[in-house]
Amino acid sequence: CPSDSFLSVCVGVSPFANKLRGRGRVGSNDRSEREKFGEWHLGGGTVEKFLLKSSTVKVEIISLGCIITALETKDKDGKFSDIVLGFDHLEGYTNKHPYFGAVVGRVANRIARGKFTVEGVEYQLAINNGPNSLHGGKKGFDKAIWEPEVLPDGVRFFRVSPDGEEGYPGELKVWVTYTLKDGELTISYRAQSSKTTPVNLTNHAYFNLAGQGSPNIYDHEFTIQADSYLPVDETQIPTGEIASVQDTGFDLRKPVEFGKHLQKFQLGGFDHNFCLKQTKETCFCARAHHPPSGRMIEVYTTQPGIQFYTGNFLDGTLKGKGGCVYPKHSGFCLETQNWPNAVNQPNFPDSLLHPGEEYKTTTCFKFSVA
Repeated sequence: CPSDSFLSVCVGVSPFANKLRGRGRVGSNDRSEREKFGEWHLGGGTVEKFLLKSSTVKVEIISLGCIITALETKDKDGKFSDIVLGFDHLEGYTNKHPYFGAVVGRVANRIARGKFTVEGVEYQLAINNGPNSLHGGKKGFDKAIWEPEVLPDGVRFFRVSPDGEEGYPGELKVWVTYTLKDGELTISYRAQSSKTTPVNLTNHAYFNLAGQGSPNIYDHEFTIQADSYLPVDETQIPTGEIASVQDTGFDLRKPVEFGKHLQKFQLGGFDHNFCLKQTKETCFCARAHHPPSGRMIEVYTTQPGIQFYTGNFLDGTLKGKGGCVYPKHSGFCLETQNWPNAVNQPNFPDSLLHPGEEYKTTTCFKFSVA
């Protein structure tokens, strides 16, 4: 763990305010306090908050849904700002919200009609997004309190998803680990199942590099290192076609300014899977840059896909941190993942986890100034 990094457990209603009392350097005998973020009586108990910090990045994560509630990075003038959308209080996360900052599963993204067949048995999932199942169903991983464990350079969360939860087969043991080193936040996912089951885990943080609460992301530049993407039907389910990005509005292999790009191609935004090079190594896949502030995110992953979502369904009705509202296109997500509805598409990457195997993926967000 670098000398400028530490983890402490903290509490408060505004990001990083009054958070550092009693902090201890992880791995030493100094104090590393745990304090409540809140009490969720309907959801099973106490929710704790953790702070990971380096000289350039500060991250807050709570045990409900492994949610990233705040993430501060420096701009080109050295000023910290919180760049993820979310809420000041626990109540915001226990009420209905668009998965701000959460780990989603058992299967992230959509499964068509909430149905799939595994080993000759048809399973019916909870339907919660039009005719489809989205992000694990009505009570997915984002709505569970996880068991935390402080590590030398981060925090690991664990939970057991019971056999039959939301309709999925098998008891699934899941570990999600956040580590911070300098400007790199790494999220590692592991899972083991007692029965064959689809698994697809990701983090659903919404970013705005101008600072959360900024009205839009039109001045952001995006790059996605993908030669193809998945066209979708009217319910956002992939049609099965793997389409080339060449000569389309989905060609993001070179940086594009978001607002101008939408106008040029008459697009309403993105909510699509981009098909990445399939490798077991962690590879670069996407970049977001905000020239006015200089802030930049680079994404590296072992996953075969990334869902680029530009907050198309945000509508300004939710009141977030500091009383800010979040209108359409006020945040973006870069969700590393297996391809949506892969369990029903034999030509998509395999999404099944078998007993005796281990699901294991890694995604790294590298924060810098350019």
